[in-house]
Amino acid sequence: MTEPRPSEPPPYVVDQMISAKAIAARVEDLAAEITTAFAGTRKLVVVGLLRGSFVFIADLVREIDLPVEVDFLEASSYGDALESSREVRILKDLRGEIAGRDVLVVEDIVDTGFTLHHVKNLLLSRGPKRLEICALLDKPARREVPIKATWTGFEIPDEFVVGYGIDYGQRNRNLPFIGKVRFTGAG
Repeated sequence: MTEPRPSEPPPYVVDQMISAKAIAARVEDLAAEITTAFAGTRKLVVVGLLRGSFVFIADLVREIDLPVEVDFLEASSYGDALESSREVRILKDLRGEIAGRDVLVVEDIVDTGFTLHHVKNLLLSRGPKRLEICALLDKPARREVPIKATWTGFEIPDEFVVGYGIDYGQRNRNLPFIGKVRFTGAG
C-alpha cells in the first residue's frame, strides 16, 4: 500500500512583477523613512509576521539605522489555500514584552486585511508606546477590513503572487523577485 501524496498545486508558471533590484531599492527607502520616523527610540522592536515576511524583515532590519530587537508572531488565515478563511489563528506568539516600547510590525502582504487587523488589535492590547506597520505589498482591491500600513513597499493589483518569502503551498518563497502566479491548465 502506498502513502497518499500531499496534494500538488495545479500546474503554473510565475511571471515576474517586481524585480529583485526594485525590491532592494524600495527596502532601502523604507528603512530610511522608518529610521527617521523612530529617531530617538531606545530600541525598536521589529515584529515579523511569519512566515511570508521573513525575507523582507531580514533585509529591512539590516538597513534600519537604529538599535533593533527582532521578534516574530505567526498568524494564519490562509493555510495552503488561495483565499483567506477570515478566521485568524495565532500559531506562534511573541517571546518578548512590548508594553511601553516602540514597535514596528512587518507584514509581507496586506490583502483582505483580516490578519493584520487582528494582529494590530492584539498587539495594541499589550500597551506599546507606539505601533506602526510596514508592508511589502498592498492589494487594496481585496480589502475587506479598513486597515492601512504606515509604510508600503508596492501597491499591486488583485493577482496571486509569490516570491521574496511569499509562498504558494510552501513553494516559491526562495524566488528573489515578486511574481504573479499564472495557472497553465488542469492539475
